[in-house]
Amino acid sequence: MAQRFRIAVVSAECVPFAKVGGLGDVVGALSRAVADLGCSVAVFLPRYQDLILPEEGTLELVSQLQVPMGDREEPALLYRLRTPGAPANLHHFFIAGERYFGRPGIYDDPATGEAYGDDAERFIFFCRAALESMRAVAFAPEVIHVHDQQTALVPAYLKTLYADDPFFQMTACILSLHNLGYQGAHDPDTMRVAGFPADFFYPLSPFEFWGRMNFLKTGIHFADALTTVSERYAEEIQSGDEFGFGLQGALNARREDLVGIVNGIDTKVWNPRTDRHLPVRYDADSIRGKSLCKVALLEDVGLPPAPDWPLVGIISRLADQKGFDLIEAAADRLFALPLRWIVLGSGSRHYEALFAEYARRHADRMTFVRGFNDPLAHRIEAGSDFFLMPSRYEPCGLSQMMSMRYGTIPVARATGGLVDTIVPWGGAEVAGATGILFEPYTPEALLDALERALRLYAKREAFDAMRRNGMEADFSWEASARRYLQLYRQTNAVRRMGTGYHRWLEGLERGAGAEGGAGWSPPGPPLTGRGGGL
Repeated sequence: MAQRFRIAVVSAECVPFAKVGGLGDVVGALSRAVADLGCSVAVFLPRYQDLILPEEGTLELVSQLQVPMGDREEPALLYRLRTPGAPANLHHFFIAGERYFGRPGIYDDPATGEAYGDDAERFIFFCRAALESMRAVAFAPEVIHVHDQQTALVPAYLKTLYADDPFFQMTACILSLHNLGYQGAHDPDTMRVAGFPADFFYPLSPFEFWGRMNFLKTGIHFADALTTVSERYAEEIQSGDEFGFGLQGALNARREDLVGIVNGIDTKVWNPRTDRHLPVRYDADSIRGKSLCKVALLEDVGLPPAPDWPLVGIISRLADQKGFDLIEAAADRLFALPLRWIVLGSGSRHYEALFAEYARRHADRMTFVRGFNDPLAHRIEAGSDFFLMPSRYEPCGLSQMMSMRYGTIPVARATGGLVDTIVPWGGAEVAGATGILFEPYTPEALLDALERALRLYAKREAFDAMRRNGMEADFSWEASARRYLQLYRQTNAVRRMGTGYHRWLEGLERGAGAEGGAGWSPPGPPLTGRGGGL
């Protein structure tokens, strides 16, 4: 029997175990979707103190590791999740290191709301430990798929410190860019902690960005292929500082290797016909159940059911990127509109305090729930009439797809994946329209979009038709997963042909690099033997 194509996924988040934002949803759903296509998938995650495990699941210690960290080694424990009935080709491994992950939170300290000061060390440790873990369990992947800056050093390790390691000789590495706004910029001494030679760091080197070590720039340079989470965002991040955050030059240099693949959603989890979190289940043919979900939601959160005003839902990380400064600037005018609001989220202390104050001042119009509550998120998607996403930029976005799946009409800014997934209503016939878009990033444009939503709400036939349009759209992961699998196979084929060696290392071998560049050579010829592992 032919051996399954093997993919290792390295990520800081993955539902249902650890989630801060959409990254966790994507990694969890994509890994399952690729496994459903017959691949062998191993997901490597940190073992956070607040890790959420299924009730029937148990962690089995499978290896003890010594992880190189600069001039020392750090102990790590590798656990494997055992869950009855889980797919035999989908594996979840958790890397425990008391120094780095034996604390609350994922990226930030819950006590202060600020990022941990040693995040550079924490995720250097995780990147190195993930590679050492693959060897420990003999999972020799054809492709390693890493996500965002927290894991972006993996491709650099494969092309430098692990370049001569036979275990990874046939392994290609793909980096997915979920959000260019978070790059992992750290002091130059971070190079030493990461184990890279000091002479790899020089002006305009793959590691250097404005005098600092930049994890994401490093990953962009060394990865065999790059993906981002929508076609529109792939164009935007190469266009200038607004979306590229200074890395547009590095991305333009890799233009031929950058692919935009729109995310999907887990349509088994997000399905109003079967959702166990809803008081009433419904579908496009029984839309009345959605009205009953709205009544129940209003009662649950303490908002009055009358008069019959539209309910606007927001579920989000509370950050400037998400457009909440527009809400702040237009607050007086927004709360004069005949709308009710429910906001679920956490993040910036400024916005947490702001929404708490709005909820206090407008108790008959707004409820704010701090934090993340998955059952409540499902009920908000089902009970809301509109879902607001006024994002300054949005690489893909998942909430708009979840909303449409539940018959909730998105009102969003025309940026990134919101453009790729929402068919805008022009104000007349709904035809195939699924949402309302606005383009200028101004309070006035946001207000205009919500006023259009009110006009649509008053046209009940058109409103219900647009709801059905969204519910009938296909946002499943299957098509996207097939595109990823095709990319995995193509990238590995290039690697096997020996053409995947990066130009920078070849330049160092020729002595064409910066000072001190000699001494590193490209990997040797491809090896034919490899262990199958899992």
